[in-house]
Amino acid sequence: MRLRALLETDALGLRLLGGEDELDRTVRGVMTTDLRDPSRYLTGGELVLTGLAWRRDAEDSEPFVRILAGAGVAGLAAGEAELGAIPDDLVLACSRHRLPLFAVNESVAFATITEHVVRQVSGERAGDLAAVVDRHRRLMTSGPAGGGPEVVLDLLGSDLDLRAWVLSPTGRQIAGAGDALTPAAGAALAAEHLGATRTGRRGPHRATVEGVTYSLFPIRNNGRGAVPAARDVRETVLSDWLLAVEADASDWPAARLDLLQGVTQLIAVERDRRDAARTVRRRLAQEVLELVQTGAAPAEIAARLRVAAPVLLPGLGSAPHWQVVVARVDWERALGAEIEGGPVAQSLLEEILVDPAVVGPESSDRIAVAHAGDEAIALVPLPAVTPEGAEGGLHADALLATVRTPLSAGLADDGRLTLGVSAAVHSAEGLRGALEEARHARRVAAARPGRVCAAGHHELASHVLLLPFVPDDVRRAFTARLLDPLRDYDQRHRAELIPTLEAFLDCDGSWTRCATRLHLHVNTLRYRVGRIEQLTARDLSRLEDKLDFFLALRMS
Repeated sequence: MRLRALLETDALGLRLLGGEDELDRTVRGVMTTDLRDPSRYLTGGELVLTGLAWRRDAEDSEPFVRILAGAGVAGLAAGEAELGAIPDDLVLACSRHRLPLFAVNESVAFATITEHVVRQVSGERAGDLAAVVDRHRRLMTSGPAGGGPEVVLDLLGSDLDLRAWVLSPTGRQIAGAGDALTPAAGAALAAEHLGATRTGRRGPHRATVEGVTYSLFPIRNNGRGAVPAARDVRETVLSDWLLAVEADASDWPAARLDLLQGVTQLIAVERDRRDAARTVRRRLAQEVLELVQTGAAPAEIAARLRVAAPVLLPGLGSAPHWQVVVARVDWERALGAEIEGGPVAQSLLEEILVDPAVVGPESSDRIAVAHAGDEAIALVPLPAVTPEGAEGGLHADALLATVRTPLSAGLADDGRLTLGVSAAVHSAEGLRGALEEARHARRVAAARPGRVCAAGHHELASHVLLLPFVPDDVRRAFTARLLDPLRDYDQRHRAELIPTLEAFLDCDGSWTRCATRLHLHVNTLRYRVGRIEQLTARDLSRLEDKLDFFLALRMS
């Protein structure tokens, strides 16, 4: 805005004392100060408001005005509440430095002027930024992206003083202007966004994380060339990006909300480009998977892997080891059309396999994920040979450690994600076994409670491998025969026989350790164990009976 516009606004109570020829100066902000040297806080273009508390005598005006003029401020407005009429020495100093000077009527608060300037400047910046965003959108939809999402986020920061970040559905930072969000904050914001989306609320969504308020905007391309909208929100909720803005947008005017919607569409174009770039990697994974599943010769599979390795690990001199990860997303109930689970799991697995500490949209370039039916299957190259006996590569628990909270919110009460991870293999001959191993591990994960579960290859060497394959009716009959008498007794007598049995088995049948854990006298523990044996006709000193109880508790 121009200084002239301020003078023409009667409600501001400004009276021009000098600098009529400079009224076309642009005002870019406002600052109130009574410091004798405010230069460290000035960036140029401000309207400076002062109550003249810095002025002790006439000699102080010249250095004060010289500092303002040197900093490139737009003008000076002095309040009349402190000294009455504005001193002549200040008027003369402003005239010498060609600095426009206004007197502020004592009935007008500086806050009123500040609010007016900020509102006008912000609106003008929003209009300028809208034009820039529109220009970038046209460039990105007709040719290569000019700098990616960071460019428009930088514009939001410089022109509207808005800090913003683009996040994946797991909360990983894709782009941002300024300081990065903490992984915990990113995951919490993603969880808030996914939870709100699943309830059907329209964005932007308001969220407070670590004491900071954010507005969360879904990122979707609604322009020309956009993918048709999903019939069911569950088809896209686990793959959409979001824009997190450090501000409360609930009271924003429509023009600013429209601007942010334009920003999200601009970023969505970049997202679509990234998805298109994944086509090559997905096709490579699909070809390898088909060869493995159809029993192709190892030499043929090895030839295809040699093609894939340079794409997934550019610059690598030798073929890497490989791990296989299998994921599946299941929905408990259908809301209209049936959802195809494979593509949903594929998109989600491509995100899960990215290191959460890595920032940027291209960090998944080394991951190839195919889908077969409702499964997504990833070929993950390992860049170096794992030393004999060392634990290298991907670990099931680590994969889900930072993403469990946001994904649970996106799955809500009707979805489940289960994931299995194979051991590393170093040749084409091992891929078929690795695929079966990852599938078995995923079934183990599916037998566990919870919305987001994973299992690794190391768990396939224990009893847990067998439990998922026990038919449900056999499970129910086995556990009922052993545990129902104890549950019934506990309900009638509050005897806590089930917790006692669990603790006794956890302590390997040690009377002393179990009594200490339960804070019981050993004789009380012996009485409870005796009651368990009496009700079930089993003997807890026998290994076979201990094993039966152990399995029953695990299956219950």
